[in-house]
Amino acid sequence: MFRNPIVRTVMMSYMLLQLGIWVRNFAILLYVTEQTNNNPTYVSLISIAEFTPIFLFAFIGGAFADRWRPKRTMVWSDLLSAVSAGAVLVVVAMGSWQALFAATFVSAMLSQFSQPSAMKLFKRHVPEDHLQGVMAMFQTLMAIFMVIGPIIGAFVYGQFGLEISIGVMGAMMLGSALLLSSLPADPKPEDEDAPSGSLREQLKEGFQYVGRNRLLRTLGFTFTVAGLAAGLIQPLALFVAIDNLGKKPEFLQWLLMVNGAAMFVGGGLVMALASKIKPQLLLSAGLLISAIGTVGVGASTSLPITIGLQIVSGLFFPCIHIGIQTLILKNTDDAYVGRVGGVLTPMFMGMMVIGMSVGGPLMRSTSLLSVYGISGLLFLVGALLMMMPQLGRRQQLGIDK
Repeated sequence: MFRNPIVRTVMMSYMLLQLGIWVRNFAILLYVTEQTNNNPTYVSLISIAEFTPIFLFAFIGGAFADRWRPKRTMVWSDLLSAVSAGAVLVVVAMGSWQALFAATFVSAMLSQFSQPSAMKLFKRHVPEDHLQGVMAMFQTLMAIFMVIGPIIGAFVYGQFGLEISIGVMGAMMLGSALLLSSLPADPKPEDEDAPSGSLREQLKEGFQYVGRNRLLRTLGFTFTVAGLAAGLIQPLALFVAIDNLGKKPEFLQWLLMVNGAAMFVGGGLVMALASKIKPQLLLSAGLLISAIGTVGVGASTSLPITIGLQIVSGLFFPCIHIGIQTLILKNTDDAYVGRVGGVLTPMFMGMMVIGMSVGGPLMRSTSLLSVYGISGLLFLVGALLMMMPQLGRRQQLGIDK
């Protein structure tokens, strides 16, 4: 896998993007927290600005990823993200800190055109028996930045302030674009198996393709409940540190660091065992442990117990990401990779945005534990949805015998 130049280049680009995103996200989180005196509604708005574009543009981005050349799409997406960071810097300098939400929105929107293109490159250039390993490598990188990202983000913001943090984001996006420009040239249009017809027809074909595939349909239902579960608690992790543990907002970086370190180990284990574990089993296990860990974190007021739960959840969280991406790539034809991701991702992100929208107000009207309990129950439903087809097949085999 490491000898594959496509994998190496995209991985290095991903590292730069993750660094820029973490610096931006932590700077905005801490700045908005200071400006609003820990108001959970405003903290929720940060996550809404980050994830709403994924819901709104994922399907369109996936359709265009099937139409456009992947290298060119990825380069231009990163270049435009860098330009948007510069524009936000100008607006913030004029005294409008609300423009920070725009920086997050634009960057997330452009990533919906870039990410499907990266998956399309992997589908074309990575052997199928290596796909799960490549997804595990990406999850391991994500885990590394879960460890170092909050520390770097908090340090840059604490030492240099908001403007430098946004500037670092822009520089990382620009660096990623330059790196991706070294990829081999895209095939000429006449050499590509690009979809024909209007965009509307291609969007319709994407939905029909998912509808005909039983596994992809099940994934869609799982995405829906898991997205709502994740959205409810996404903006409230800060209050686990503040309310449950009695710590300052900055303590969140250490909880994220512990979780990220466990994700790093979990991703490495999955990468080592990638050829021996079915992706359906990975996804089911990840969702089940997430259900247990979510309820536990919401209920715990003990620092050692909370850290222990973060470690266990982190070890199994890579199973969710790796299982999902592997199932999509293995069960989708090359010409539909972008559109299938574009159909399924909005199911997750749409419900996630709804969850984030109600998570803060729901916490204020009930309690942090209540919100985490509802989230854990939804994760459990997602695990059962993925396990039921497997159990059904085993029962059928028993009847046949």
